[in-house]
Amino acid sequence: MMERIELRRVLAIGGSDSGGGAGIQGDIKTGAALGVDVATVITAITAQNSVGVQAVEPVPLEMVQAQIASVCSDIPPHAVKLGMMHDAARVRAVVGSIRQYKLGNIVCDPVLASTSGTILLHREGMEVLVSALPLFTLLTPNVTEAAALTGKRIETHSDLVTAGYALLDLGAHAVLMKGGHLDGNEATDVLLQREHSGLMYFSFPRIRTSNDHGTGCVLATSIASGLAKGLDLPEAVAAGRDFIDAALRQSTGLRNGAGRGSMDLVAHKALS
Repeated sequence: MMERIELRRVLAIGGSDSGGGAGIQGDIKTGAALGVDVATVITAITAQNSVGVQAVEPVPLEMVQAQIASVCSDIPPHAVKLGMMHDAARVRAVVGSIRQYKLGNIVCDPVLASTSGTILLHREGMEVLVSALPLFTLLTPNVTEAAALTGKRIETHSDLVTAGYALLDLGAHAVLMKGGHLDGNEATDVLLQREHSGLMYFSFPRIRTSNDHGTGCVLATSIASGLAKGLDLPEAVAAGRDFIDAALRQSTGLRNGAGRGSMDLVAHKALS
């Protein structure tokens, strides 16, 4: 009898992006490129394109919980990616389900606002998210998100590291502090882990492109995909950074709308 092989699966919890570049759509594309199956839980539906977000409609709380229960009762994930959770009530529901189903390998992209600046999680939701930090394997804030979560001003890479330590003090096990919004010819991210004293830097030449919508979603999902495949955290982060760098490079010549277009993820060769 032929041995049955279980697909490595990531559960992506977040918002639906009608433009297809970020959110659940970006998660599915990333998983497909990396050879990982993606189950989904949609927390909110957005009407958005390359120039902005025109409307946001939350999915009923009971439906969010039902989606998680359905997936976890039959096809439990090997890793979880958290994205836009819309409000405090939905953050609480997701956190409660993480505890209930004992989910692990959780990568949280703390989506507080869209690329175009639309607020997607308000203060109460952020406070609930911070209280749940000990449940997450990795938090992946950009400069703006890290400043909002810690209350610290971040203008330099030294400031970024200081904010990373503050998030560890708040209960995070590990944080990938994304430095793409800082000035410089290189984009440098820093991985801090509570159990390890050393810092790990991931630097790439800055890629000038208007097609960078969904980079945070895609990076977090690619890291979760690596964890689902059995990579340890630094290996998964390194693979994820390689993936996003390649996706940005191959997207520089694309024409994807009048604003911040999405990346070409489909053409990317899956990482082993």
